[in-house]
Amino acid sequence: MTFTDTTVSVVIGGTSGIGAAVAKALAKRPGRVEIASRATGLDLADTAAVAAYFRRLGPIDHLIMTAGSAAPGGKVSDVDLDAAKAAFDIKFWGSVVVAREAARYMRAGGTITFTSGFLARRTVPGTFVKTAMNAALEATAKVMAKELAPLRVNVVSPGLTRTEAYAGMAGEARDAMFDRAAATLPAGRAGQPEDIAQGHLFAIDNPFVTGSVIDIEGGALIN
Repeated sequence: MTFTDTTVSVVIGGTSGIGAAVAKALAKRPGRVEIASRATGLDLADTAAVAAYFRRLGPIDHLIMTAGSAAPGGKVSDVDLDAAKAAFDIKFWGSVVVAREAARYMRAGGTITFTSGFLARRTVPGTFVKTAMNAALEATAKVMAKELAPLRVNVVSPGLTRTEAYAGMAGEARDAMFDRAAATLPAGRAGQPEDIAQGHLFAIDNPFVTGSVIDIEGGALIN
């Protein structure tokens, strides 16, 4: 897509991790990049606040949704359902609300790009909340791609990526996790935020891509 001095790109979740990498890449192009996240005070669970945010922005061209949530792990029989619902409120329903409100102000040729995760299509015990959230988001994006056409709607689905999302883990456990990825993934390493950001740029730039899920997961889905 052509970027000009009037192009407006919005990155929700753009203050850290994959979102920050996307925002940095877009900042090298003409136009303006708007960044919002919990760190900037935008609560994705507050529908009125999201609507007011896009109303203040006015016309936009590209929406990139990278904001995530801390999903509880555990078996279906054991998981904290309140925590699971809270995670859905941010990752799934937050994405839906953001896209719905942004679409009202999107100019012709605009794009919406969500971020899911490889667990949407990889069966791993104890991860049903992440699996359900990401699978629901991928399915909904395909419906949106038809409903919002000719706006284009896509999803980037990352694998294990070195971001601040794992900052709460003990250092040794975190290093061991990434070492296992390097030893077992066909790509021979875990992802970097910049790797995933390239998928978001591809979804924006290629005018023949819509309703697609772009896997960037180091071969996890074939492992």
